[in-house]
Amino acid sequence: MPFDLHATDPSILKMFQIVQARFAEELDGSSRVSERVVASNRVYRYQLRDSALWRSKFVKPIFRLATRTAGSILTSYADSRFATEVFVDGDEGDLFCFTTMLRGEMTLVRNGDAATGTMAHGLAWRPGPGTRLLIGDDTARANVFFKVTELEDALEHLLDERLRSPLEFVPVIDWSQGLAASLKCQLDLITCEFKRPDGMASNPVALASMTDLLISLALHGVPHNYSDRLDTGLAGALPAYILRAEEFMRVKSAEPIRMVQVAAAAGCSMRSLSAVFQQFRGKTPLGALHAIRLDQAHRDLSRGANSASVATVGRCYGFTNPARFTNAFRRRFGETPSEVVRRATRS
Repeated sequence: MPFDLHATDPSILKMFQIVQARFAEELDGSSRVSERVVASNRVYRYQLRDSALWRSKFVKPIFRLATRTAGSILTSYADSRFATEVFVDGDEGDLFCFTTMLRGEMTLVRNGDAATGTMAHGLAWRPGPGTRLLIGDDTARANVFFKVTELEDALEHLLDERLRSPLEFVPVIDWSQGLAASLKCQLDLITCEFKRPDGMASNPVALASMTDLLISLALHGVPHNYSDRLDTGLAGALPAYILRAEEFMRVKSAEPIRMVQVAAAAGCSMRSLSAVFQQFRGKTPLGALHAIRLDQAHRDLSRGANSASVATVGRCYGFTNPARFTNAFRRRFGETPSEVVRRATRS
C-alpha cells in the first residue's frame, strides 16, 4: 500500500525522514528533496511538467517522500499528485535502485533510452548524471536501494572472478516471470518490515540474511550484462566446504552473517558454495543457515528457558515474527517452542 503520511501511526513516522512540498518552489534541491547518502553530492531536482502550476500553492502536499536506512539498505516511499520531471545531478550513483510502482506510471530516461515502470513492471536503475524520471499524475512508488559494491562483490563471488566492466541491469523488470516474481515478493516484504518498529530493520541478524537473499534474487532474477555467465555450468566443489561453512554458521548463528563471510570461511566462492549445498544438502546456504538457527533456538529452549523468553530466543536468531518462528519450529521439530520449554521445565 502507498505510504500515507496522514493515516500512518505517528510512532512509525518517527523512524523515517519525511519531506513534503506544497508548492513548486519547494521541489528544488535546496528543499532537502535529495538523496540521503553520506558523502554524496547527488541531488534530485523536481519540476512540475505543467508550467501553469509553477506559481500555485496547495493546501495538501503535492509531493511526499519518506526514507529509512537500516544496515546497507535504504528504502523510500514517494507520491506525486501532479506529473513531475526529475533531474539527477551530481556524481555517479553508488546505489542501485529497484522501483515498485504502487500507483500510476514512471518513465526512466538514461543516455537517451527510455523504460517505463508500471504496476506490472518494475525498474532497475542507478541514479547518476544524465538520469531523468518522468512521473505521471497521481503516482506512488516504493524504492529499495542497495550499494553497488555489495551487488558487484556478490556477483564476483558467484562468477569466481573479477568483473571486467561495471554491473548493468536491464532497466525494465517483468514481475510476473521466474525469480523476478520472487524478488517482487521479497521487496514488498522488506518495505513492509521497514514500517515496523520491531521488525526486520531493527534486527541485524535477520536483516543480514534478508540482504543476501535480495541481492541473490536480484542477480539471478533481473537480466544484466553478466546473466549469460551465471547460466554456465558450475565447477565441482569438495564436501569439506560444507563442513567448514556449517561450523562457521553454528558459531556465528546469533550474529549478522552475510553469505560472503560464509564462503570465505568455507574457503570457496559463493558460486561453489551454492552448488555444493544444493548437491549435498538439497538446499541453499541461506536455507542451511535458517535450519541451523532453528537448531540453536531449540537447544536454548531445551535448557529450561521460561515461556516469556520464547520470543526473545527467536529474535536472538533473527526470527522477528513470533508466529512465523513457531510455524518454522513446528515444521522442523514437530512441536512448538512453548512445548519444548514446558518439557524442559518439568525435567
